[in-house]
Parts: sequence; C-alpha cells; structure tokens
Amino acid sequence: MSGLEKMKRQILEEADHSAEAEIEKAKAKAEELLEAAKAEADAAAEKILEQSEADIEILMERSASSCDMYRKKAMLKAKQEVIREVLEKAYEKIQELDAQEYFEMAEKLLAKYVLAQEGEVYFSKKDLERMPEGFEQKISQIAAQKGGALTVSQETRQIDGGFILVYGGIEENCTIKALFDAKRDELSDKVHSLLFA
Repeated sequence: MSGLEKMKRQILEEADHSAEAEIEKAKAKAEELLEAAKAEADAAAEKILEQSEADIEILMERSASSCDMYRKKAMLKAKQEVIREVLEKAYEKIQELDAQEYFEMAEKLLAKYVLAQEGEVYFSKKDLERMPEGFEQKISQIAAQKGGALTVSQETRQIDGGFILVYGGIEENCTIKALFDAKRDELSDKVHSLLFA
C-alpha cells in the first residue's frame, strides 16, 4: 500500500469517524428536540384539557342557571294564572250574591265613596228593580252623614254591578268591575300571600 493510499484511507477513516460523530450529535440533538416538542405538546394538551374542563364547567353552570330561570318563570306564570282565576271567581261570587247581601255590600261601598256634595246615584236596571224597600232612605242617610245629599236616579246605566255616583256632571265609577280593576294589584298581592306564603 502506497503512502498515497494510506493517506487516502486515513482521510476516509477520519471522515467516517467525523461523520459518525456528527450523526451521533445530530441524533442527540434530534432526540433533544423531540423530547422538548413532546414536553411542549404535553403541556399544550394539558392546557387545552384544563381549558376544556373549565369551559364545560361554565357551560354546565349556565345551563343550570338557565333551567332554574325557566323553572322560576314557569312557576311565576302558574301563580299568576291561579291568582287571576281566584280573582275571577271572587268577581263572579259578588255578581251571584242574593239581593240582601248585594245591597249590604252596596251600602258599605256608598259609605266609602259618597262625597259631601249634592249628587245622584245610578244603578243597573236589574239592581234598580230588585232594590230593597227603604234602601233609598239608607242612601240619603249615608250622604247626610257625610254632609251631602244623594238621590237615586230612575235612569239606569249599562253596568254589571255596583253604581255610578254623579256630582255636578263628574262621574265616580263605583262599579264592581271598576273597583276590581283599580284594586287588582292589591288584591293580587293579598291572594298571593294567602295562597303561597
């Protein structure tokens, strides 16, 4: 083997050895990079998992809150319906009172709404026809106690119960419907406290 071939072989051996060393370095570096990438991917996956769990928790809380709100709305609607039905039944009961009870109620309403002025009171045709004997005198007495005078008009009004007071052309609507409508919120609150307290 000539000196040239020896040199060639030595150069090749050194190149092989150097190449192997570089390959080993590259493999180690690739292994390092792979481990770092794996650790980074694991951290990212853990972060995504944590975020997903947090998102699921928030979604479940919102869903529970939404269900609770829907349930409360449904309960409120049902309560309002029950209260409305109770008030309707109370209104119907007043309409069905016998003449004695009805005019006792009318007497109390008159005592509350009569003014210390001269005026007239208007009833429905039905009430005018069934008015008990002596009731007109009671009306006069109630008005006198308040410092006024009140006469029963023979002209009727198309009302479903109660009466209309007229003082100097100004009407005070004391029909059962008007009184119910005016006191609806107060009556609703009372029925609510009786039924749902």
